[in-house]
Amino acid sequence: MSWIDKILPSGVSKGEGKKRSSVPEGLWKKCVKCDAVLYRPDLERNSDVCPKCDHHMRIGARRRLDSFLDKGDREEIFTDVVPVDRLKFKDKKRYRDRLAGAQKSTGEKDALIAMQGTLKGMPVVVVAFEFNFHGGSMGYAVGEKFTRAAQLALENRMPLVCFAASGGARMQEALISLMQMAKTSAVLERMKLAGVPYISVMTDPIYGGVSASLALLGDINVAEPDARAGFAGPNIIEQTIRQKLPKGFQRSEFLLEHGAIDMIVHRTEMRDTLGRLLAKLGNVEIAPELAADPVPAFELLEPEPEQEVQVERKPEGDE
Repeated sequence: MSWIDKILPSGVSKGEGKKRSSVPEGLWKKCVKCDAVLYRPDLERNSDVCPKCDHHMRIGARRRLDSFLDKGDREEIFTDVVPVDRLKFKDKKRYRDRLAGAQKSTGEKDALIAMQGTLKGMPVVVVAFEFNFHGGSMGYAVGEKFTRAAQLALENRMPLVCFAASGGARMQEALISLMQMAKTSAVLERMKLAGVPYISVMTDPIYGGVSASLALLGDINVAEPDARAGFAGPNIIEQTIRQKLPKGFQRSEFLLEHGAIDMIVHRTEMRDTLGRLLAKLGNVEIAPELAADPVPAFELLEPEPEQEVQVERKPEGDE
């Protein structure tokens, strides 16, 4: 018997009188940058961009594609490409078990989703990385699906758009994953020689082999605000060169200032901006009714003190 059981009057339990929360789970979310507690429906209407500090939160690949492509005119492609544990790799855990766990938690087969559809009425092939699947790392299936999507775009002379968010090559696939770098960069070179546009959109974060082999190889390289992009991370670079890096190093604003990318585009303006770019590259006109998406109008709902406390008490990373 614990000490608290000894001092409680008989017939009184520790949980008696405890109120159940009337706040639905997941209704509020805390911004990791400014600590504002945000009403989730408001946040989703604003494309998961904090309306108070403009921080771009991570969103899933499927949701990103759904908000980018025209409604109803889309098809997921190359769903038959799935990861295979050819090396029977095992570290602390078998690779096949890691894959099964990632597939269960994300609902995706691997870290890349490819779709064919239209943007502002223009045919386009779009791929997006799912960072929650093994950190968006590139193994055989990711490299193969990207290559097939690029080949489809090349054969049909449709633009290719890639939303990249990745930690790099997938270490559990060793040389197989590294070979995807050569494969993806080769197909992008064929697209370049054929004059088929490829726009790369870098979202936070994008590092390693994925940044080198496809994310920084666009005809136009775009990034979301404050996104981190590079080959090696800043900590590794500082340890190697034994120097302190400049403030904001590898952030999209730093990359734009030093000519590594072409433009920074706010997430809520991505459809309109990329639509204008593709129309210009393809020498086509966008129908007036499709030229600009309506801006959602809403008033920010402020949390009650009790709701704010509940969000603050949640473990970090808990939704």
